[in-house]
Parts: sequence; C-alpha cells; structure tokens
Amino acid sequence: MIGVGESPGDKKADAANQQNACNQDLHRLVAGSVIDHGWIGLPLCRYRGWFSVSHGPRPYRFLRGHATYRLLLHLKPVFPVVCVNAVIDAGLFTNQARETASIDRLIDANLDRAREGLRVLEDWGRFVLERPDLVARSKDLRQRLGRLHQPRYKLARHTATDPATGLAHPAQLERGTGAEVVAANAGRVQEALRVLEEFGRRADPLLAQEAAAIRYLLYDLEVDLLRAHPGDEDRRQRLAQCHLYLITSPSPRLEELVRAALEAGVRLVQYRAKDSDAASAHPLNDRQRLAQARALRELCTAHGALFIVNDRIDLALAVDADGVHLGQDDLPPAVARRLLGHGRLLGRSTHAIEQLRQAVQDGCDYVGVGPVNATPTKPGREPVGLAYVAQAAAECPIPCFAIGGIDLGNLGAVLAAGARRVAVVRAITAVPDPRAASAALLEALARVDG
Repeated sequence: MIGVGESPGDKKADAANQQNACNQDLHRLVAGSVIDHGWIGLPLCRYRGWFSVSHGPRPYRFLRGHATYRLLLHLKPVFPVVCVNAVIDAGLFTNQARETASIDRLIDANLDRAREGLRVLEDWGRFVLERPDLVARSKDLRQRLGRLHQPRYKLARHTATDPATGLAHPAQLERGTGAEVVAANAGRVQEALRVLEEFGRRADPLLAQEAAAIRYLLYDLEVDLLRAHPGDEDRRQRLAQCHLYLITSPSPRLEELVRAALEAGVRLVQYRAKDSDAASAHPLNDRQRLAQARALRELCTAHGALFIVNDRIDLALAVDADGVHLGQDDLPPAVARRLLGHGRLLGRSTHAIEQLRQAVQDGCDYVGVGPVNATPTKPGREPVGLAYVAQAAAECPIPCFAIGGIDLGNLGAVLAAGARRVAVVRAITAVPDPRAASAALLEALARVDG
C-alpha cells in the first residue's frame, strides 16, 4: 500500500534502502566472526545475490550486494541452503564451522609433516645407501599421501597465522649420525599418520584408511633403512668379480691359512665350523665360534675381501659379516632375507637344476653347484658330476660356484664343462703352502676368464 504523499518510486526506494541496511548488518556479523575467530582471508569478487550458506563439499558463499565472500570451510551436509541469520543464531557458523576449519588445518599440517619426513627417508636411500628398492618404497608412500592432499587442506592453513611455526626442540641438534636422522624422521611420519588416522575418520575416511595402511608399511621400511649401510650394493659388485671362493674347515692354523689365501688374492671367504665335520674332533662352542668369526672378519676387512658365515645368521649379524650361506636343510631364503636385510649377500647350496631355479626365484645372490666329486666335507652326499655344472653354467643368471673335491688336478675338466667360478676347501687348507695353492688356482681361473 502506498502512503499519503508517496509515489510508487518512493516505495521501491525505501525497500531497497531497507534491504541494503539489512545486508550491511549481516556483512558486519560475518566480518566480525571472521576477525574474532581468526579464519582465513576472504578474497573479494563482484557478484549480485543474497546472503546464503551452502553446506557440503563446496565452499561457503556469502553474497552481499555486489560482493561474494568465500570461506573455505567444509562442513558435512546438514541442510542445503539457509539464511545467514539462522546459521549465526544457531551458533553453527561460529562453532561447527570453526572446528571443521581447525581440523582442516590440522590435517594439512600432518600431511605436510608426513610427506616431508618420507622425502628425508627417500633421499637417504637414494644418495647415501644407493638402494633403488628403498627409494621406490619411500616414494610410493609419499605419493600415496600426496594424492589425498586436497586443495581444501592446503588453503585452510597459512604459516603467518600458525602459532607453532618455527618451533624447534634441542633434541633436533643431537642427531649426530645419518641413522639417527632416519629414525627421527620415520618416527615423525608415524606420529603424523596416527593423527591423520584419528581425525580423518570423521572428516575424510579415505585418508584415515590410507594413513593406517601406510603406517604399518612404514614400520618395515624403517627397519630396512636402518639395517642398510652405505655401499651395500657394492657387495654384489665385488661378488661378481670373485672367481675363487675359500670355505674354511676346523683347523688349529685357521687364521694363518686364511691370511695366506688373502695375501695371494682370494677375495671371498666363508667361515664354516660344523660339529658334523670329520675334522671336528673337539666341537667348538658358540663363544669360540664368535671369536674365530670375528678374527676372520677383521682379516677379510683388512684385505678388502667379502666374509660369509655358513648357516648361522645370528653369528653373521654379530660380526657384521657380508652375508650368509644356506644349505637345503637350513632356514628358507625368505626368512633369512627378512633377518639379514637386502644389503647382505645370501648364498644357497644346490644339487639339481630345480633347486638352482628356486634359489634364483627366492632372491639369492649366488649359488653353489655340486658336489662335483665325492668329498669328505659332505660325507654321504652323492656327487652330481659335470653334467649339472654345464647345465648351471648355461642357465644360471647369478654367480654360481662349482664345488666338491675341486683342486688343481681336476680344475681343467670343471672349467671345460663351463664353470667360471669354483669354491674349494682342502685345495687350500690341506696343502703345505696355502698361499702358493691359492695363487695357482687364481691364475688358472684368470686364464679362462680372460
């Protein structure tokens, strides 16, 4: 109804003025909430429309006259569109929205923390350990998290408004070794993943599920990173250059014999001290085995030779051996590998081509092929002869050492069958001059290899 003295134009102008006044009041309420609660900044853009709030995965939009304010707050859908007054009156805008924004910031911070820590682990594996397998595992975990690092999380946080930005702890300065840095960052990633798992259950179930899965994978990755040492891959390169493999047997002159072989140029030695050996008139206890293994390990290190322990994984780890050699009746290679880690060498005795193929499939680094001849080292074991040596030489993709009663007298026949590497025991340990015997064997092998 038009009042006295009013025109239709006046009535329309009054309505517009009232609407503008209402919009200004609402604008002050919204802006006040933003300032009071420290929410993220509001980019201003031109748009015509009404004040409204959209719940769901899309941003809030507050439309005031010619301005659209976008608050990147992502509440679960409660209702599609409501009046701003109702939201403010119900306290949803200032409470639920604020908590949701805070959780988004929390998730963003922990995604950053986890991804940064994984990058530290990845670069350790790449530049220090030179282990492509560990690099690939670290990168996979980092990229899996990266795919779930949504823009909404990145836009919810700003370092200028983060009260914990730049905080440090004195313990960070106490990490004196690379292993300590790796352990600290693995722990950092695990803690961040736990936070993501807990808070993501409601806000982002997919992220929570993936964080839990990655956390368990990280436990194994951390162990493998800490067990690995710089130069682990160098062991395999050195193994590929070895053609003569000395395997010890019980002897009162053990160190003397091994030293002579090393001085002649042998670069691969296995410590073998079995109670079942014929020479073991007085079996050693574990303390004595440990002392012998440690002494031989030091000799091999001094001469740049690889040192392998027969059967005993515990003894190999105790003296930091380069690897372990397993028989067919010993622990399965998969179990041994899990205990040894990737960096150490794993050898396997084989007596038939099927066993050789299985050893390759199991990830062994080299195999023994034999016994070629009957030998007191393996009493009761039927010799396999030269046919298996030829078959192994033609098929085996990893270093294979013919073994079993091989000496200078029959070495030519073994080499003629295709062998390029041999393992010996008595040909060095049971001769008057082990240094000269070692040199002669190395020379014969070098002629064929050359």
